[in-house]
Amino acid sequence: MRRWSRRHFLLLAVGIPGVIRAQTEQMSLDDLVAAGEQYLRENVDPKTLEAWQQNFDVERAETLLKELQGKFQGEYVLELGEARTTARALLPLLETLPQTRAYGGWLRPRMDYFEVADQLLIDIPPPQIQPGQPKPRPATPTPEQERRAWTVQVAKSPLSRRSARWVPRLKPIFLSERVAPELVWLAEVESAFNPEAQSPVGAAGLYQLMPATAQSLGLKLAPQDERKNGDKNARAAAAYLRYLYLKFRDWRLTLAAFNAGETRVREALKSTQGKTFEDIVRWLPAETQMYVPKFEAVLKRQERKTLDQLPAARP
Repeated sequence: MRRWSRRHFLLLAVGIPGVIRAQTEQMSLDDLVAAGEQYLRENVDPKTLEAWQQNFDVERAETLLKELQGKFQGEYVLELGEARTTARALLPLLETLPQTRAYGGWLRPRMDYFEVADQLLIDIPPPQIQPGQPKPRPATPTPEQERRAWTVQVAKSPLSRRSARWVPRLKPIFLSERVAPELVWLAEVESAFNPEAQSPVGAAGLYQLMPATAQSLGLKLAPQDERKNGDKNARAAAAYLRYLYLKFRDWRLTLAAFNAGETRVREALKSTQGKTFEDIVRWLPAETQMYVPKFEAVLKRQERKTLDQLPAARP
């Protein structure tokens, strides 16, 4: 039985949005995935689909995912819009196949990053192109522009279905770790409350903990990966948030460090002589630039609070 080539994979990936493009503009992410699954059932022979599922080249999927991850780790938020078509095609495939479903759990809550990048591209005038000069890089949105864009996006986006089950269960864990219970909503941003979610670079679980971070917080990676245990992942994440807050004494910087890494944030503060997230935002990865205002919008929608209203973490 032959393996599916990258060409076959890409042809099918491009085929799905071609068939359902007229519908997807108004679809929720759940509906988009359902449409992709329906397309596969209706248009791919069952034996062929079974063979594909058995022989799907996960390494190639990981390559495409890492290309998307590279966009998130780049400096320019507006360039995320360039990857929108790839992400929309890839998500239904990832969530259909058992071998890649965990990666779909990572990509799903990041789909609206591409939507917001597109909207910001409309709202922010492109830089002037000077004759004989290379094309200038796109502008970096200000934190205020991002907050406005995310407030609109979050208001019109459905919450993950899992949040109703996980939020009441996890708030006592965050309280016991001496951080604001409202911070449980970070899992909406990180994984859409999917404990099986896994990123292309190895982060896993509700709060997308990297292996080294998880181990430093007391989680085991073998024989069972405890990051996939929602309660343990949440407790470790809450403890890590407390640690970071006691270092930075600011919730926006804490969230930036949770996403981009403590070292990255500390170096940005040092190199810019900055004191706040706004001071260093241009020197952070595109994902982090969007991650903090997205969480602020989720927090405002679900808890009617701002980050400034959250109490300080306690030692």
